[in-house]
Amino acid sequence: MTDTKPKKTLRLTAKSASSAVHPDGTPRQRTGARAKAAAQAKRQREQQQGLGGQEAALANSQIAPSNARPSAPARRAASNPPRRSQPTTRPERNTPRAIPTPEIETFPIFASCPQGLEDALSAELQALGFEDAVSGSAGCRFRTDWAGVMRANLYSRLATRILMQVAHAPVKTEDDVFKLALHTSWERWFGPDHTLRVDTSAIRSPMHSLQFCNLRAKDGICDRLREYEGARPSIDTVRPDAKVHLFLDENSATLYLDTSGESLFKRGWRFSKGDAPIRENLAAGLLALSGWDPSQALIDPYCGSGTILIEAAWIALGVPPGIWRPFAFERLRNHDEDQWQALKDEARTHIAPKLESPIVGYDLDPNAIQGARENLERAGLDADSVRFEVGDARLVPPPAASGWMVTNPPYGERLPHEEEELWRPWSQNLKQHYSGWQINIISSDMDLPRALRLKPLRRYPLYNGGLECRLFSFEMAKGSYRD
Repeated sequence: MTDTKPKKTLRLTAKSASSAVHPDGTPRQRTGARAKAAAQAKRQREQQQGLGGQEAALANSQIAPSNARPSAPARRAASNPPRRSQPTTRPERNTPRAIPTPEIETFPIFASCPQGLEDALSAELQALGFEDAVSGSAGCRFRTDWAGVMRANLYSRLATRILMQVAHAPVKTEDDVFKLALHTSWERWFGPDHTLRVDTSAIRSPMHSLQFCNLRAKDGICDRLREYEGARPSIDTVRPDAKVHLFLDENSATLYLDTSGESLFKRGWRFSKGDAPIRENLAAGLLALSGWDPSQALIDPYCGSGTILIEAAWIALGVPPGIWRPFAFERLRNHDEDQWQALKDEARTHIAPKLESPIVGYDLDPNAIQGARENLERAGLDADSVRFEVGDARLVPPPAASGWMVTNPPYGERLPHEEEELWRPWSQNLKQHYSGWQINIISSDMDLPRALRLKPLRRYPLYNGGLECRLFSFEMAKGSYRD
């Protein structure tokens, strides 16, 4: 019985016996060098074919005669003779190789926000670690990697959307918009199996029709995916998997991929909105501009559905605003679910168990108070964390010796028929009982300080939706006001 040796993937051809001896019959001296040295010796023999037998033999043994100048290849071989102990040129199998660390890819980001909150958003983003964040018109710009995109969506309280720039170029016609979309690598982020929506906005653009520009951008995206993947995505204007924003200015076009999906102010807890809802990111902006210290008391005597106070509770407890909601980036091709879950798990470890100071809200409407309590429960907060009660702002006392008031009182059609019935008694209550408090009131009534007979320290221009407003800040110092 003959043993069968296992077959090898690499086959080596055996040399003939004649190749193991010199022409004169003496055994050939083995150097132990690999194929490189053998090929080098072969080249030397070919170059020495015109020499005598003794000189040729010396050349083949890599030793030059005393009365002859060796050839250039022979000189190089003599200066670096192969040695049996010399390591091979190929690294050993178990030798670790240095693997170059790939550079982390970063992307230009535009974080949009309500007008008037740009500087506050820039400060927030810098505090989150985006040190290059710079405020601009209706938002901030910065660069970050994909993990940073997820972090910005999870943690930003003031941003409306996190838009990632994927293309930018000068444009003159609608066909230039089509070409820009066509030459963008959309297949990296989504494909025909995703639904798509394209939105277009512009500032001072010379284009005749934004609707046609929107159509050309959509055509470019769909043609690109049909060329690279054989099919085009379906259009869904309600809940698309991928959402692209086209922005046009005087001479250029920019294409953004929306990583947020629904606007970031939609935290997922507010169903009861009241008569005059204020968006959650604007509420967070009011708290930021007011300078509220989360360790201090907070009151809203016109709390409505409780948006400002619930937002404040989440800030004080360290609850990330995006902890419960879905995001558009979760539906993209490059999404790393394990990394996303790890990011959220790490965020949950920093949530405080309870509030340090009282947060109190009042409203004259019992239905508004009931809605606020329901929102509080949906926000995952117990009834003791924020106290909502039916009460009159003109009469309610402060919950602590000092603190902050941040409120959105009625104005416009929400005002009583006689403004004097509201502003004068409320101003009296503030002057008499809120000494040492920081009072912050958002209103579209530019004459509100005069109606309250109070002088504001600061006025912040803001927009509540499309309504131009001011955030008036007053300091109720002791002895500053007289009846």
